[in-house]
Amino acid sequence: MSTHADEVSRGVAERVHPGTAVYLIVAAFLAVLTGMEITVFYVRALQPVLVPVLLLLSAAKFTLVILFYMHLRFDRLAYSAVFLLELFFAAAVVISLLALFAAFPATR
Repeated sequence: MSTHADEVSRGVAERVHPGTAVYLIVAAFLAVLTGMEITVFYVRALQPVLVPVLLLLSAAKFTLVILFYMHLRFDRLAYSAVFLLELFFAAAVVISLLALFAAFPATR
């Protein structure tokens, strides 16, 4: 079993994780973004741009969650690359299905 000092000497150690204060700040930002989503939904003037604004806010929340709470910001780059590659494929499937259903609407 290797110790932390052995890993540091071999260059294997990962970056140091932040303290509780950073996670509380991220949680506060997530709460603010959630409040913004709720506010945007109820403001009638924003109805024409509702979907893009909600997608943008949810993408920001998703990014914060994966960077901090899933620790991708502090792991090796290979882990992030694998996650982002799978995310890209999932997004491609969803977009393809949306295009397919838009091109061939269900008939009753």
